[in-house]
Amino acid sequence: MADARLPPGWTLPQIRDVSGDREAVALDPDRMVKWVADTGVNEVLHPEIILGFHGLCLVKPVHDDDWYMGSLYDDGSIDCWAAYGDLYEALRGL
Repeated sequence: MADARLPPGWTLPQIRDVSGDREAVALDPDRMVKWVADTGVNEVLHPEIILGFHGLCLVKPVHDDDWYMGSLYDDGSIDCWAAYGDLYEALRGL
């Protein structure tokens, strides 16, 4: 997972502390990520950063300041259903 990145200004211990998940990890962003909208239209997101928290994850898309929460599936794909304005808020929402 050489391509796994952390958000600028954040360390993995900080992410684990705020989220309460001692096993949080940075994941390789090379995977299928979709925003599953209430309208039934799925939009493909192009992840820049993905943080994994067991079966959940937070995704920061390229050219978007929001963080998206979603489910991480066994095949590595992610379906997101909630959006947060900043990382701290998203980590507290886990």
